[in-house]
Amino acid sequence: VTGDPTEAALLVLAAKSGIDLDRVKSELPRADEVPFDSDRKRMASIHHTGEGALVAAKGAAESLLEVVHRIRDPKGPVPLDDAMRARVLAAAADYSRAGYRVLGIAGGRISRPEVGVLRQEEDRVDLLGLVAMADPPRAESAAAVVACREAGITPVMITGDHPATGAAIADRLGLLDSKEVMTGAVLASEHAEGLGRHVDQVAVYARTSPEQKLDIVQAWQGRGDVVAMTGDGVNDAPALRAADIGVAMGVAGTEVAKEAADMVLTNDDFSAIVAAVGEGRRIYDNIRRFVRYTLTSNSGEIWVMFLGPFVGLPLPLLPVHILWINLVTDGLPGLALGVEPRERDVMRRSPRHPRESIFAHGLWQHVLLVGLLMGLIPLGLGLWGAATNRPWQTLVFTSLALLQLGHAMAVRSERESLRSLGLGSNRPLLYAVVGTLLLQLLVVYWGPMQVALETESLSLVELTAVLAASSGVFWAVELEKLVRRRTARRAAG
Repeated sequence: VTGDPTEAALLVLAAKSGIDLDRVKSELPRADEVPFDSDRKRMASIHHTGEGALVAAKGAAESLLEVVHRIRDPKGPVPLDDAMRARVLAAAADYSRAGYRVLGIAGGRISRPEVGVLRQEEDRVDLLGLVAMADPPRAESAAAVVACREAGITPVMITGDHPATGAAIADRLGLLDSKEVMTGAVLASEHAEGLGRHVDQVAVYARTSPEQKLDIVQAWQGRGDVVAMTGDGVNDAPALRAADIGVAMGVAGTEVAKEAADMVLTNDDFSAIVAAVGEGRRIYDNIRRFVRYTLTSNSGEIWVMFLGPFVGLPLPLLPVHILWINLVTDGLPGLALGVEPRERDVMRRSPRHPRESIFAHGLWQHVLLVGLLMGLIPLGLGLWGAATNRPWQTLVFTSLALLQLGHAMAVRSERESLRSLGLGSNRPLLYAVVGTLLLQLLVVYWGPMQVALETESLSLVELTAVLAASSGVFWAVELEKLVRRRTARRAAG
């Protein structure tokens, strides 16, 4: 069966009970329908018979008890007095507390099969009984809730089910944690301003209307929070549109909900949202990595060209050297940083403020200071080469290129060391660094490339000095991360 899960469960129940669905459809064709209404909390359909029309209704038990006068019993109709009403509600509450979704089923005959007449004569139908269906959360949902909490996300359940059902499911998921369960009736008695003062203390909203879903979203937004809203029905559309991120269900969702949403889940799985949050954080981290790497590399080049004349190196780099570094040394590792895997603690961080600059958390200081170090080391090698009659310009060019490769390996994480990340966890970056190193050596030692880029061969001593000095930025960034980790540990405990 495909379609609405509740309708599917009822069809399966009918089939298990031995009812021939095709025969029912042929003998009792549907003439009209009163669709589900969030205020009435019930729906009904009218079916032609040879003796007038048959009405069938289903909805919340308390809603049907408002319009039926009798209960159908195998021994005959039983008047719906206060004692019987309390008995029905108690049975529904017992099922709800066990986590079942409970529907009341009612039916009867009416004289004229029009919707208007149905609404006038719906009180003539009898309550046939209650249907309790298991709608357990998916096994991975509880783990997804834990992941949300660790990531600084507060999950809230909004349901049309009985409050006891919502509380039972929320308790299984670990949502309650001594927080409140609020019904739509209680919510209606509060203004949106009043709700905003304690909206963070409510974990479950039950029997809510579409307007109340919108109030809940706006109450959270009024606190300055970013709100993601999930939904699948037409009634969810206003809240989906108002939320900062509207998420519609792709399988069970209506077209209206999908159009109102910003994202559509293809599998209707809450854990997919958590996975998307983790992927979004990974992408943002990789953007910061690329910006950090590229701007620091450019900063190093600027410092070399700016400070060179002041230390006696009038033209530290030729234009072709700068072009080579920007195309090869910056390009290949920079692209590889864009596919860096997700860090282990990415879902244990607090969400960043949506207006936070990409240069926050020390990025611009890193660009300036590490860029300065990246400029000073080649200049130092250049001065040494000039003083000892060595190919100083090639020393400056090669050391600057290799410094950037070490920096690419170090900026894979703003916190974790390269050792904890694993050298091969980002193979594209490893290949890019090794490939760029080989290309740089080709430029230094292969005759045609020497002519094209005006370089000279380096001796073993000179190459060793370049390799040793070019690790300076890598170790400086690793030291910076070590200090940052120790500072965070002291702050945490």
